[in-house]
Amino acid sequence: MALLTLSLGSNLEPAYHIAKALDGLSEVFGELKLSSVYESKAVGFDGGNFLNMVVAVDTNLALDEISRIIKALETRHGRKQDQARFSSRTLDIDILTLGDLNGEHHGIVLPRPEITVNAYVLWPMSEVCPDRVDPLSGQTYTALWSAYDRSRQQLWRVNFLWQGRPVSSA
Repeated sequence: MALLTLSLGSNLEPAYHIAKALDGLSEVFGELKLSSVYESKAVGFDGGNFLNMVVAVDTNLALDEISRIIKALETRHGRKQDQARFSSRTLDIDILTLGDLNGEHHGIVLPRPEITVNAYVLWPMSEVCPDRVDPLSGQTYTALWSAYDRSRQQLWRVNFLWQGRPVSSA
């Protein structure tokens, strides 16, 4: 089994689409380890605020199969695969890490470089995998978040329920 981490984001009916993404991911992977849910302003374009979180699961699936599953889930929720990179979206799921894979595999760079760049990925990653070491920096995600310049991006924890259970609170 390998630990898979995924970043989820949405700024079009975000609470609905994040909840549906969690439903779909739990159907495929079973038990999910969830970060808090965070709200942030759009990065790289003018658009509505995003909700973001990180999910971790143990899996035996291969990276290319995981990628197919995720693309199908995004498509089911209205994501068009030809959308501009920086644009509003119903659902965006990115593979952040898969076990100890490092480098480019099946066109996916792992660990995903945005982990240490974007607060909306690093903060929830530090919750889900606090002691996991980022292979590029050699530091834990908790240490990276502690050192992060928080003036670069504003984000805040929000109240979020999934399947009637609290995932996060403001």
